[in-house]
Amino acid sequence: MPMRKTMNRSNSGFARNTALAILAATAASSFCWQAHAEATRVTFPKLEDLVHYTTVRRGNVTEHISTTKQAIDAIQKGQPVPNGTHFVLADYRDEKIYRYFVMEKGPGWGADFEERRRTGDWQFQWYWPDRKINVQENTARCMSCHSSQKGADYLFTARRIPEFRGKPVE
Repeated sequence: MPMRKTMNRSNSGFARNTALAILAATAASSFCWQAHAEATRVTFPKLEDLVHYTTVRRGNVTEHISTTKQAIDAIQKGQPVPNGTHFVLADYRDEKIYRYFVMEKGPGWGADFEERRRTGDWQFQWYWPDRKINVQENTARCMSCHSSQKGADYLFTARRIPEFRGKPVE
């Protein structure tokens, strides 16, 4: 009889530990999902409506960056980038499309995030080549990096747009 009590205690301890392990794993995977699959208002634009204005090369990575004609005109005239503008970075690895990075600006969109994370009214999203959202990328990291470009409307390549005359600037 005493042996049976020990086994029951042992089994209940095992069951409790297993349940706690499952709960911890579920919580951890939920946290990871939320950290990467952040909801944004960004939509994937019609690429044929955009103008390829610059190319950045880094080793086997080539980035073709495009935006709207209206955004190019506004920046060249020293005006703010209009709401509704998309910037798309097409990330090529060894000459094959690997993914897309899309920035989109909308009225009041910055208010979707706490003040310390805001990048004006820009929001960001990563997409796979099939144009489905890439939930493995962390858009909070994008916001953090682009926040360093506040003086250039959060755009790393804005300084290249005044030079653009129909041929992508490298």
